[in-house]
Amino acid sequence: MPGEKFSRTEMVFGHEAMEKLNNARVAVFGAGGVGGYVIEALARAGVGALDIIDNDRISITNFNRQILAVESTIGMPKTEAARKRIADINPECNVTVYDLFFLPETEKEIDFRCYDYVVDAIDTVTGKLQIIKSAKEAGVPVISSMGTGNKTDPTALEITDIFKTSVCPLAKVMRKLCKENGIDRLKVLYSKEVPVKPAGNGENSTEKNAQGRPVPGSVSFVPPAAGLIIAGEVIKDIAGYKK
Repeated sequence: MPGEKFSRTEMVFGHEAMEKLNNARVAVFGAGGVGGYVIEALARAGVGALDIIDNDRISITNFNRQILAVESTIGMPKTEAARKRIADINPECNVTVYDLFFLPETEKEIDFRCYDYVVDAIDTVTGKLQIIKSAKEAGVPVISSMGTGNKTDPTALEITDIFKTSVCPLAKVMRKLCKENGIDRLKVLYSKEVPVKPAGNGENSTEKNAQGRPVPGSVSFVPPAAGLIIAGEVIKDIAGYKK
C-alpha cells in the first residue's frame, strides 16, 4: 500500500492496524448522503477493497448533501461515480460495484461471506433487514444507519445498539423487525433529535421514496456527519483500535 499517502493515519493507529485496513474488504450498501461519505472515509483510510451496492443515478436533488453529486456526474450511476472517485483517491483500492436494488429477492447476488465488514446505508426497510440477516448469517460485523432526513443537529448522532434507540421513527420499525426475526443485537447509527416538520416545497412535494412515502428534507451537514461517524466505527473496529 502507498505508505506516504496514509502516513498521517498510521501515526494514529500504527503500522499493524494499517495492514489490517489494507487487507480488509468492506461492502457499502447505498452510495447516497450517508453511504457516499462512508465510502469516502474508508477509501481515505486505506481500506484495500470496497464493494459498493446501489442502483440509483445522480440527480440534481442530490447536490445538497451527497459527495458524489457534482455537475460532471449528473445522470451517472452512483456506483460508477464512486468507482471513479476512489480511483482518484487510492488507485490501489480494489473496487467492485453492483448496480443493484438490494432486496430479499436479489440477496443471492451478493456473497456476504467474503466481507470483513458490512455497512447498511439504504432506506428500504425490507432491504435493510435482509442486509442485517445475511451479514449475521455469514458471521460478518454489520452496522446500520437509521434515519437522517428532517434532522438539523449532527451532535445528536450516536452509535449504539438498536434496542437502546429512541425517537427515530425508522429505528422504531427496525427494533420491531429485529425482535420478530430473532436479532438480539445490532450496531446502529441513529439520531436522538426529533425530526423537524418539512417546510416550503416539502409540504407540496409529490416525490416518493422506494416505499411510496414522501421524500424527507435534508441538509448538507447531517447525512455526511452520519456517514463519517459510521466509517470511523468501521475503521476502528477493523484496525482493532481501543482508545
